[in-house]
Order: sequence, then structure tokens, then C-alpha cells
Amino acid sequence: MRKFLTIVLLSLLALILLAAGALSLFIYKVTNGFPVSYETEVPVIDFPEDRTRVLLFSKATGFRHSESIEAGKNVFGELAEKNSWFLYSTEEGGVFNAGQLQKFDVVVFNNSTGRVLNDEQQHALEDYVEKGGHLIGIHGAGDNSHHWDWYVQNLTGVEFSHHSLNPQFQETRVMLSQVPDSVLVQNLQATWTHTDEWYVFFENPRTKGFNVIYTIDGEKINPNGNLLWMTSKGFGMGKDHPVAWYRTVGNGRTFYTSLGHDAGAWKQEPFIRMLENAVNWK
Repeated sequence: MRKFLTIVLLSLLALILLAAGALSLFIYKVTNGFPVSYETEVPVIDFPEDRTRVLLFSKATGFRHSESIEAGKNVFGELAEKNSWFLYSTEEGGVFNAGQLQKFDVVVFNNSTGRVLNDEQQHALEDYVEKGGHLIGIHGAGDNSHHWDWYVQNLTGVEFSHHSLNPQFQETRVMLSQVPDSVLVQNLQATWTHTDEWYVFFENPRTKGFNVIYTIDGEKINPNGNLLWMTSKGFGMGKDHPVAWYRTVGNGRTFYTSLGHDAGAWKQEPFIRMLENAVNWK
């Protein structure tokens, strides 16, 4: 009997160690990136005249928000039909070349995580934005998994720390901030209730010169992101907790929202309207 119990206990210990090892590897890969391949073949695109041209990029080499990505593709398709946008949806990085990027009015990183572009493609996007292009990032696009300094400095402006885990999904009010008059805030709802995985950043983007559109009261959620032995993520952003913000970059513009972890966000009319405004922002 004692021998049997010893075998059972050793087996349980082995399973626990394997699970811990697998979790550690997953966390490392999310933080430092999964193995990446870069697509370099330039696609053939027939660009129409006199229509807003939108590049919807959904490649993910970090954590993949599958449900939200697919819901986002569907909603952007509906918005394109409603607004007569030309929508080019892809997960292939070959379109990130100077010749084709300059033909797009807007590039959207649809929960695009991890290292998704090679150095040349990254430089092409940087040049595109600084010369007048428009970059939009949704949720995971700001999770600090991209290992790209320019991108962090100019899209989120601040470094991602963690997201809520206790519990992971929490309901709270999203509140419209006072911003300069802009198409960005036209017909936006003043307040609405939303459930999401709330991202916590080390700083407030206001301190980096960004204009905040929507906030939540960070004191009304539990921002704790501690996990097992990782116990340094028990902090939040305080009462003023931005969830959508923007700025100009050179002659171009960037817009980011930390909302949109799952498909539920894409059923929220205020969220959709905010992104519609962001694309139409001139």
C-alpha cells in the first residue's frame, strides 16, 4: 500500500512539474515571441479610386485572440459596405512595402500580436505613418509582444504591464473624455457598460502627449494580474484609466484602444462606432 501511495504521489508531482514547465514556456513565448516566419511576397491588389482604402491586418504570432479577430473581420466587412470603404483583409506581411502601403488610407492591427513583420516591413510602416498614414491598434496590438520600440512609442506611447486576472473579465462603465472637436468623437456614446479583460499600462498615455477618448474608473475594477509565483502585478492605473487614445505622429496619426479581447466587444455599438470614426478620421 505504501509503495502504491508513493507511486501515486510521485506521479502527481511529475504532472505538476510538467504543467508548471509548460506554463512557464507559454509565458516565456508570449513575452518573447513564438517562432516567426515573415511573408515577403508582394500581393496583387487592384486599388479602386475615390474610396477610403483600409488594410485590416490580423496576423498573430503571440497570443491569438481568435474569436475577436474573426468577429473583427466580419464587422469591418459590414462597415466597409456601409461606408463604401475598400477593405483588404490579410494575415500576410508582404503588403507592408512602401509602394502598396502608401495607397492605403488606414492600416488596422486587428489584435495582431507578437513579432509580425521583418525589419524592412517595420520600417515601411514607420515611414508610412510619419509621412501621413494612419495606424489603428485594437486590444492585443498593444500588449508589448511586438519587440518594436517605434511601434510602442507611437501607438500606445506607454508600456503594457498586465491584464486583470482576479477575475479576468469584469464589467464596468466606459466614459467619454473631453477631447478637441474631431470626427473621432462624433455621435459617440457618453457612457456605456462593457465587460472586457482590462489592460494595465505602467503609465498614463496622457503623460506622453496622447489625447484620451474613453476611460474607465480604475478604482471600480480589480486590476490584479498576479499569477502563481508572479506576484508583482497587483497594481492598476488608478481612477483615470484610459482605454482609447490617439495622437499625431509626424504628418500621420495613430489610434489605439485596449478594448476588444473577445467577440462580445464586436456586439457593442459604441465600440464599433468608435472604430468607424477612427477609420473616417481625417
